[in-house]
Amino acid sequence: MKNSLIKKPLAVTALTLAIASVSAPSYAELSGNVSVTNNYLWRGLTQSINESAVQGGVDYSSESGFYAGTWVSNVAYDSDDAYSYEHDMYFGFAGETDAFSYDIGYLYYNYDENAGYDFGEVYGSVGIGNLGLTLYLLTNAEPDEGPGEDFGFGAASYTSIDYTIPLASGAELGLHAGFHEGDFAYSFNGVTDDYFDYNISISKDGFSAMVSMTSLSSDDDNDGFEDYASQPARDNDEIKFAVSYGVDFEL
Repeated sequence: MKNSLIKKPLAVTALTLAIASVSAPSYAELSGNVSVTNNYLWRGLTQSINESAVQGGVDYSSESGFYAGTWVSNVAYDSDDAYSYEHDMYFGFAGETDAFSYDIGYLYYNYDENAGYDFGEVYGSVGIGNLGLTLYLLTNAEPDEGPGEDFGFGAASYTSIDYTIPLASGAELGLHAGFHEGDFAYSFNGVTDDYFDYNISISKDGFSAMVSMTSLSSDDDNDGFEDYASQPARDNDEIKFAVSYGVDFEL
């Protein structure tokens, strides 16, 4: 499933990868997941023009700590792009002890031709208790590049810190802060500045709810697109509320 350290229950954070720190199972296993959300948020920004998304994936994990998977979601970046898709593929190694966890891997984001972008990132995360630190670095990009655009290794990065608080009810409270920077981030997301994103979430039994915001201003709602006036506002400067429900199952 596209997800990140600490954020695995939050299907609304794409994958904020979406890549979970997982304990090595005692045997190889294949699992699936499916979820629905009212807004697909990735690093604090909507990937569905603030509308709903249906998402799902398949994962393989082995006793060695190796895992691989694929994940899909509908996406939309303008009003004429309602049925575009995102298809991610990833692999890595992860493991944990009682107090420490780690996860390193590679993630490839594939979109249809309307998006004009495919790209890959390497990532690494460490967890100490309920605290997680993660870094993503752009490794390669295949955009329909305009004049002067050349996105190579390190042209964008995302760094995040997450903390999970178990509640007596069995729910989990999640706190997140991230920083997204680099030329490719501007081109892909249509923003003009590096930015922070923050969210607080609560999850239990497949249900999750999240309040998210960024440090972006209203000037960053549509910048970066050739036809500024035709693009719908993404409200990057507004507080966003996302709810989701997801189910995991063995295959």
